[in-house]
Amino acid sequence: MTDEPRTQRRDSISSAISDFGLAATRDIASHINALLADTFALYLKTKNFHWHASGPHFRDCHVLFEEHARQIFATTDALAERVRKIGARTLRSIGDIARRQRLVDNDADSLATQEMLAELCEDNRQLASYMREAHAICEEHGDVASTRLLETWIDEAEWRIWQLSEMCRSGSL
Repeated sequence: MTDEPRTQRRDSISSAISDFGLAATRDIASHINALLADTFALYLKTKNFHWHASGPHFRDCHVLFEEHARQIFATTDALAERVRKIGARTLRSIGDIARRQRLVDNDADSLATQEMLAELCEDNRQLASYMREAHAICEEHGDVASTRLLETWIDEAEWRIWQLSEMCRSGSL
């Protein structure tokens, strides 16, 4: 048995689930899956910084990072389920996340709190930008359900950026 019949069968199943058509489904799923990979990467980085925060502002950062991590993680299931709802496949493993993610991991042994805040601020900015790109693709294909979800998550990312930016301001820490 060749891969082609399986691919054709999978594509026909995909087209039966939504009315977007195969090209639109692939386009939307590709953008949302990349966004999902970035979301997992940002979640883990935020948890990493939560676990490794130290210094005089430990409690403030520890609590903030935990709050942000919860909010970021809360989007993952909805992103993956959105891809499945339109009839496509989503992420399957840590390796799949690593291949698709665009945000850069941080494996440093230690970072100053100010560096953690600045890095998370920039990563959230980048994630918001990726969300806007995905929103434009979804809007182009008439995927109003995905655009609505993305609008909420863009607002949440902007909230995190605002909080992190304020904490990064000189004299704040």
